[in-house]
Amino acid sequence: MLTRLQLFPEQASTLAPQTDALFLFLLGITAFFVVLIAGSINVFMVYYRRRDPHAIPPPIHGSLALEILWSVIPFILVMIVFFWGARLYATIARPPDDAINIDVVGKQWMWKIQHMEGRREINELHIPVGKPVKLTMTSEDVIHAFFVPAFRTKQDVVPGRYTTSWFEATKAGTYHLFCAEYCGTIHSGMIGRVIVMEPAAFQAWLQSGEAGALPALTPVAAGQALFQAQGCSSCHAAGSGQRGPMLAGLFGSTVRFEDGGSTVVDETYLRESIVRPQAHLVAGYQAIMPTYQGLLSEENIMQLIAYIKSLTPEGGKTP
Repeated sequence: MLTRLQLFPEQASTLAPQTDALFLFLLGITAFFVVLIAGSINVFMVYYRRRDPHAIPPPIHGSLALEILWSVIPFILVMIVFFWGARLYATIARPPDDAINIDVVGKQWMWKIQHMEGRREINELHIPVGKPVKLTMTSEDVIHAFFVPAFRTKQDVVPGRYTTSWFEATKAGTYHLFCAEYCGTIHSGMIGRVIVMEPAAFQAWLQSGEAGALPALTPVAAGQALFQAQGCSSCHAAGSGQRGPMLAGLFGSTVRFEDGGSTVVDETYLRESIVRPQAHLVAGYQAIMPTYQGLLSEENIMQLIAYIKSLTPEGGKTP
């Protein structure tokens, strides 16, 4: 039998009370109508049973007021649930602008995590209390799901695309991290911990490292090294003849394609441009970029994207 703790894990994020309130509202409505309908069936079955085999019940012509009542009340309840759920979804789907960005890669059967300051983790996520955290997630193999019950957050992690999730922890402590999507034979072992720390302790942890270890490269620095090593600068850097689109200030801008379409440049578009460069050809450029699919890991691609996002226009030229 489930305990209360299993049904309602500890609330440890700002979104947990809102999520629980909607869940309990739905549970209450469901319980009310189950009791009402099941009780009515039993009462009618006993009270209106046929007592004489030859009895003929009077004809029933219906009630307009009753028809309106049992149509309007469910409609109102459904609209309450719809707008309440839509508002909560909009809150969950839009990370705050000041959120800490962390990259997450799911892989059979582990979570690989990198902070923007360079610290890496496997099956552990250290975060500060009272600060929103945005996770940008993808998978190297199959669909996984990043699930932290205490934060009431669960987001699919899908190969070939980026998904995001955010939360703000309200209590320091250690919380369970699960994969909530069956991902193979050791799915049940794909577990980890979210460690919520006081801000000062988190900063000390972030800046520390194992004794004797070299300082970890930030994703931006690692992406810059990859950018040079893979020869990207031969087409995208200043003085290259601009055989490829200029990357400085590209992220967040709108690009137009040869077929007349356009899109706002985000992480998903940049990833597709790296692994499937011919999918959407930017207007004014030839289809000469090779694919890097299979040549770069998902971590490498995220590092390249972090570097591209860091580029800012300087006289209209790419650094």
